[in-house]
Amino acid sequence: MIKNLKLRKAVIAIVLGVAALIVAKLMEAYRVTGHEFVLAMSGVLLILGSLIFLYPILFAKKADKDGKHVELKPAAKEPVGGVEAEGIAS
Repeated sequence: MIKNLKLRKAVIAIVLGVAALIVAKLMEAYRVTGHEFVLAMSGVLLILGSLIFLYPILFAKKADKDGKHVELKPAAKEPVGGVEAEGIAS
């Protein structure tokens, strides 16, 4: 699924963000200067990864099996009533 949605960059950003978070916490425990910068970079990578995950959902286009774009406008109006509607009401 990740390959189909082309989310490899998002997964890499999330993994790097988590790794940077771990490094920042280790730097903080050993009182190394610059841990705030690494923590900020971790936050930026995590936010960037989450936005990349949302991109295909927000900007998705409907496509058929051949990969061609499909028109989502109806060609003609279908009648609301009919045999099927009467069968449901019974």
